[in-house]
Amino acid sequence: MTTTDEFSGDISGAVALVAGGTGGLGRPIVAELARRGATVVTVSRRAASVETPDIQHLSADLRSSDEAERVVTRIVSAHGRLDIVVNAVGVVAFGDVVSTSVDTVEELFLTNVFAHVFLCTAALPRLSKGGVIVAISGVVAEQNLPGLVAYGASKAAVRSFDEGVAREARRLGVRVIDARPPHTETGLASRAVAGTAPRFPAGLDPVFVAGRIVAAIADGATDLPSSAFAS
Repeated sequence: MTTTDEFSGDISGAVALVAGGTGGLGRPIVAELARRGATVVTVSRRAASVETPDIQHLSADLRSSDEAERVVTRIVSAHGRLDIVVNAVGVVAFGDVVSTSVDTVEELFLTNVFAHVFLCTAALPRLSKGGVIVAISGVVAEQNLPGLVAYGASKAAVRSFDEGVAREARRLGVRVIDARPPHTETGLASRAVAGTAPRFPAGLDPVFVAGRIVAAIADGATDLPSSAFAS
């Protein structure tokens, strides 16, 4: 980091917020950011099991705009800056759209879409010039599938939001990356809010996916389609 006012892409010395940082993909993202020298603050609805001098944790429900504002304000107050925001929050549901309850659809959109919108809205004005926002919409945002229709629609909404907000963010000197990795072995499918997961082929290693995402932050990437995760 060369100044206190601008993020150059050098992760060493950066301050990063990782929403969902206690999850199956969030944890390796946090580990990789910390390995590269960032100070990382994880945010989730549950308490973190481990904290270190370089990895701190805040408990918050980002489905509330007030909570998103509180988290961003607290990080900037504590560290004097915010350079990187990674949103690894997400829930999944399985089943045909006719049998998917209204409550399930609401949960999918509140967690996958509204939390992301609220987090971006809170973070954008406070990010350092050159700062980066990463959202993980996933491959289903490129092509929706039967049995995942409501989930896929929520992720497509995230991708669409990212596409538009990226143009607005450029005016503030902020880069937005939409990451769409193929199926990854995060364990999310076993914690579905509704339905039972079908039999998936073996997915990608979360450590590999996390490494690709963090490399994109450092390398100046502006998009990470599913093809970018080919090993």
